[in-house]
Amino acid sequence: MAENNSLLACRGICKQFGGIPVLKSVDLDIGPGEVHALMGENGAGKSTVIKIITGVYAMDEGQIFIDGAPAAIACRQDARERGISVIYQELSLFPALDVTENVFIGQELSRYGLTRKKEMRRRVRALIDKYGFDLDPAAVVGSMGMAQRQMVEILKALSMDARLIIMDEPTASLSASETEKLFETIDSLRKKGTSILYISHRLEEIYRLADRLTVMRDGENVGVLTRDEITPQKVTAMMIGHELKEDKNRERRHRFEGNRLEVKGLWYKDLLRDVSFTAYGGEILGIGGLVGSGRTELIRCVYGAARPSRGEIALNGRPVSRSVGKNIKAGFGLVPEDRRGEGFVPLLSIEKNLAAASYDRLASFGFVSRKKEVAFATEAIRSYDIRPPVRQLPVGNLSGGNQQKVVLGRWLSRKPRVLLLDEPTAGVDVGVKHELYHYMRALALSGSIVVMVSSDLEELTRVSDRILVMYGGRFFEEFEHEKATQSAVLLAASGQHTGEGAAL
Repeated sequence: MAENNSLLACRGICKQFGGIPVLKSVDLDIGPGEVHALMGENGAGKSTVIKIITGVYAMDEGQIFIDGAPAAIACRQDARERGISVIYQELSLFPALDVTENVFIGQELSRYGLTRKKEMRRRVRALIDKYGFDLDPAAVVGSMGMAQRQMVEILKALSMDARLIIMDEPTASLSASETEKLFETIDSLRKKGTSILYISHRLEEIYRLADRLTVMRDGENVGVLTRDEITPQKVTAMMIGHELKEDKNRERRHRFEGNRLEVKGLWYKDLLRDVSFTAYGGEILGIGGLVGSGRTELIRCVYGAARPSRGEIALNGRPVSRSVGKNIKAGFGLVPEDRRGEGFVPLLSIEKNLAAASYDRLASFGFVSRKKEVAFATEAIRSYDIRPPVRQLPVGNLSGGNQQKVVLGRWLSRKPRVLLLDEPTAGVDVGVKHELYHYMRALALSGSIVVMVSSDLEELTRVSDRILVMYGGRFFEEFEHEKATQSAVLLAASGQHTGEGAAL
């Protein structure tokens, strides 16, 4: 698409961090009223492109055109003035404020020093009516579901006359019904001429929404597909550079009876009720269930981050401590569901985050050896292919998949006896997923116990040797790998015995 036919056109965009190129002459075109999807493995450069378009990063080389004219975007305000807004996965709303207050935060209307609340509410109501949103301008945001909060973010963008709204993984926290509401909102925006740059790892969403799709790999634009050209095989091959081979017929791993985690009669608040199970070294034990079934609370109790009111937890016959610090020394590791809030410190470097759980092994006489720390981080970055491979780069600057590699690499480098993972591949692309599966399998094969909580039914049934399904705070049904199907696991998670597994 020529620059003068595009709302936004990027030409030859280049960017380096620490001498490592992360964008290599990237082109991107978005037409007026177009929903343009952007896909690529984590680390492909999608986030960096967004940050250059929105003025967070300065490009090293290249040009940006808006309506065919060169545009200098040096800061966020420059982007906003040119009609470009972004909605990140982590929403920037204030839960205690109402819809109107959130929309006008930082740009309140006033006269003679007094805030014009009625006028602000009138303008918000006009936008709601124009785009057909199901919102009340006076409703407190904290009382809303995630889909409505997304609409508030979109309203903020529209209130600033946004012509291009960038959405980064917008459905990551949405239910199926909330996702459909968001799609209806996007359709409404498209009909009224607003352009959308839609970043997602979910191909079914791309089929539903996108007019065109740009695929990135290793900092480069590797192709643009129209809606009719998009197929799973084609997109996956473009993203990872080769066709993906599934590991469907793998042999069952050998169970190491000598490494055994036992949980008996565990109770926690009203979320866990008399939960018992055994996990063995050499296997990946999958834990399925719906949101609220108690899965996260269970592994946090095992790790020591939550304290059960009753029950016993033992590793190889020895009671497990209720102290996280002691459990880490005993060989436990946890990859939490909220990786950004609990898994790493965004402002600290890759090096510091990787070493955070291993300072006891890197210290001599109470002092951390700088030489050991550098060597430790360098080896972990190489082993887990963390990109870009810059030790001093803050982890908050990495893509979601590479952030997860840092969190996982921190524990794998300790060779844990028990690794607990809560939604380990949420929000990462297909290529990184398979890398994470490889690391998990290798750890299990070494004799460690791997327990994985996942809402991804395909992941559960393909990766797990056994699956325990929770319902109402208890284990409801158990499946061996050979008998586990996605439909059976989903039925069990809904409280219906399938006959394919063992009732518990």
